[in-house]
Amino acid sequence: MANAQDLNRQILRLAVPALGALIAEPVFLLVDAALVGHLGVVPLAGMSIASAVLQTVVGLMVFLAYSTTPAVARRLGAGEHGGAVSAGIDGMWLAAGLGALLAVAGCLAAPWAASLFAAAPDVTAQARIYLGISVWGLPAMLIVFAATGLLRGMQDTVTPLRVAVAGFAANAGLNALFIYGLGWGIAGSAAGTVVAQWAMVVAYVIVVGRLARRHAASLRPHLASVGGSARAGGWMFLRSVWLQVALLTTVAVASRVGTVELAGWQVSYTIFSTAAFALDALAIAAQALIGHALGAGDEPAVRRVLRRTLGWGVWFGVAVGLVIGCLSGVIGLLFTSDTAIAALAQPALIVLALAQPLCGAVFVLDGVLIGAGDGRYLGIAGFATLLPFVPAVLLVAAAGVTGAAGLAWLAVAFFGVYMLARFTTLGVRVRGDRWLAVGA
Repeated sequence: MANAQDLNRQILRLAVPALGALIAEPVFLLVDAALVGHLGVVPLAGMSIASAVLQTVVGLMVFLAYSTTPAVARRLGAGEHGGAVSAGIDGMWLAAGLGALLAVAGCLAAPWAASLFAAAPDVTAQARIYLGISVWGLPAMLIVFAATGLLRGMQDTVTPLRVAVAGFAANAGLNALFIYGLGWGIAGSAAGTVVAQWAMVVAYVIVVGRLARRHAASLRPHLASVGGSARAGGWMFLRSVWLQVALLTTVAVASRVGTVELAGWQVSYTIFSTAAFALDALAIAAQALIGHALGAGDEPAVRRVLRRTLGWGVWFGVAVGLVIGCLSGVIGLLFTSDTAIAALAQPALIVLALAQPLCGAVFVLDGVLIGAGDGRYLGIAGFATLLPFVPAVLLVAAAGVTGAAGLAWLAVAFFGVYMLARFTTLGVRVRGDRWLAVGA
């Protein structure tokens, strides 16, 4: 990172493929939502509830990628190539074990989880069907997380892009076949996703196996290292808990407003997820570069990465916000043929568009601290962000506002209040130097 031009090239080398991989997932999730949405409002609302439960579980486990990337990158920066690969493989073993436990527990708890949102009986029934099948893809998804974190730590974001595009393309094709070709309805969407997830695991096992042979790293789990990964990921897990509390609270409020509003929120939240994945590309580049620089003991390089990725995050957020704002009137029609639901979501989408520069800054700062391994602070700060958000979202629920206005105020609470609270806690941290810890 000798100069600004070299830094720009390194950021782009990591961020552009990461952007492709991150966009691939929500694009095909958009396809899935559209396929289910054209079955009717009830299946789409049921998918919203099931997706909230699944995203909660997956979101809690995302630390498998976020803790693996800096651990691998630090060792790589310190010149320990074999140790870097071994650390990533141990993360994959941890993911496999956790995933197996979650799949069994999820199968048993699916009916209970679907009923938590107090939705209409027909909506809950659709959610149960989707959940009961989808939980068997959880082990695969967690292994994919850890393998992706390994490759990102090795400064390789191209291979995850290839696997993601192939996997999610297969997902979309299988969903179309199962939902409409075989007439399985919402169950077809879940089944297609599970098959595609396990195909991605096979691809990653092949890739990581070759990487291990190249750097003379063992494929066997090292129990001490696996346990260490679990302990190190504990704070990141706690961070994920607070994020999921915020998401679930928002979905719960939307579900109590009404079925139509819940379907409208699914549209808005899906677009938010799509935009978040796109903006997160810079955060991934920051994770890999920050971890590598800290491992090499190059603190000035860390500061340069922080400044450059933060600036890019804000301007990228402006661009994404303009796209969402200009298309807010027609985005809903991608998910449903019901024009009323599309119109219902438009005000919330406009709020989302205005918040994108803020979101871009939040995601980059989060990535910087993740890359630095500052999980303890992130875990504690995550709780602090709920203190202004929970009263705000409960106030929206208590006001009893329905329709487009209700969704708009819900969007203000989540995209505005919550994201501003996250920006504040992250910004305070990076202004100091307690998060800068050099060495492998």
